[in-house]
Amino acid sequence: MLRRRWLLSVLAVVVVTGLGVGLYLFQPWRLVTDREVREALPTVAEPQPTGSAEPRPTASAPPAAVVLAAGDFVSHEHDTTGRVQLVRLADGRRQLLVRGLDTSDGPDLRVWLTDREVLPGRAGWHVFDDGRWVELGQLKGNIGDQAYDIPASVDLDGLRSVSIWCKRFAVSFGAAPLA
Repeated sequence: MLRRRWLLSVLAVVVVTGLGVGLYLFQPWRLVTDREVREALPTVAEPQPTGSAEPRPTASAPPAAVVLAAGDFVSHEHDTTGRVQLVRLADGRRQLLVRGLDTSDGPDLRVWLTDREVLPGRAGWHVFDDGRWVELGQLKGNIGDQAYDIPASVDLDGLRSVSIWCKRFAVSFGAAPLA
């Protein structure tokens, strides 16, 4: 009788511990929660086709930034939409602007610049940690507009995509090519 009670106690501890670890790792409530961010992004000038003299501002105010590269998100592990712009600000600093992002919330999401090609579907889920990548920080919110500073020490040559990367599970929620 005592042995049976002891076994049930051990089993209860194992089940509760396993449930706690599972909840910590997977954070399933994040599938139904959102973190919305609406940062004020700089006015940008889109590059003109070859032969044009000056960049064209995208708003009526003079441009505060020039777009060096841009692209639209492709869904991977989770439906992801929005646009990214790699910009040089008027003061020479560089930023990654994320406009209109809409993806799932998740544990340990990061914003990465990478040297990987953006592949559609499951083929693109796990490729971004295979090569060179630069982490710009934790994702500020899964919905909205946000800006990430790019350190001056980062060499942008060869970096050709942006990934919303789940570091805990080594998977891309979505990625955008930089063209």
